[in-house]
Amino acid sequence: MRTLSLTAYAKVNLALDILGRRDDGYHTMRMVMQAVSLGDTVTVTETAGGFALLAEGLELPPDRKTMEQQAAEAFFAALGRPVPGLEVRLEKKVPAYAGLGGGSADVAAVLRCLRRLYCPEMPLSELEAVGARVGSDVPFCLRGGTCLAEGRGEVLTDLPPLPPCEIVLCKPDFGLPTPALFARVDGGDLGRRPDVDGMAAALARGDLDAVAARLGNVFETVLTGEEGAAVADIRRTLLDCGALGTVMSGSGPTVFGLFRDAAAAREAARTLSERYAQTYLARPVQKFPETV
Repeated sequence: MRTLSLTAYAKVNLALDILGRRDDGYHTMRMVMQAVSLGDTVTVTETAGGFALLAEGLELPPDRKTMEQQAAEAFFAALGRPVPGLEVRLEKKVPAYAGLGGGSADVAAVLRCLRRLYCPEMPLSELEAVGARVGSDVPFCLRGGTCLAEGRGEVLTDLPPLPPCEIVLCKPDFGLPTPALFARVDGGDLGRRPDVDGMAAALARGDLDAVAARLGNVFETVLTGEEGAAVADIRRTLLDCGALGTVMSGSGPTVFGLFRDAAAAREAARTLSERYAQTYLARPVQKFPETV
């Protein structure tokens, strides 16, 4: 029986800019994305027949295929062969509706498992093309590391790695579905834009302070007053505890801070966890071994 378990690593956005809405309904993005060590565990097992997704505490859509099933079907379509019976089991740690790409990471881990089990010679570029048909963040979640992401997020350029640091992530007690945030962006004033080129240059120099100074996310400009107050509270706590810089990740509402000092990061996580249950410590994750 073929079976494999892999970690589905979450992502954060060091910089996120939206350049406009495309004719196909997607948005043109320019982002710097970073994989982090917070992750789900995804296990793919070949079975006698059919597709099953098992995930404790996760509500699955009753009337449509999950992204995981869509990914499996797209993968085997690329191989020109029928989908075998598959069971996908998710052990969730990454919160949903958090701006951390948890769903895309799970899909990417399914595809990584399928490639290892059924077609290890498939080039990463082909696997990323399969992933892009399922979700815009899936190609990055297949690659990991640090990347400039353009197009709708699927056009990737590897960047020098984020210097070693501690990352504290904290999600307020509400979620922000991505489509709702994009709807707010359309026609809105996004104010000062993140310095994506400056972020890439700071990474090239290996300058953690300069990276922290250039953290930015245009989605923060379209938060409601209540949402913005929660994000501001978390950012203030992180900075008071010694974070070099803070920003909301993706479409939020998770906020993260970069720390040079591990003890300060642990204290920040302890302090925030007293008010916010979904608080995590993480570190940067470099490119996954199978992508090299």
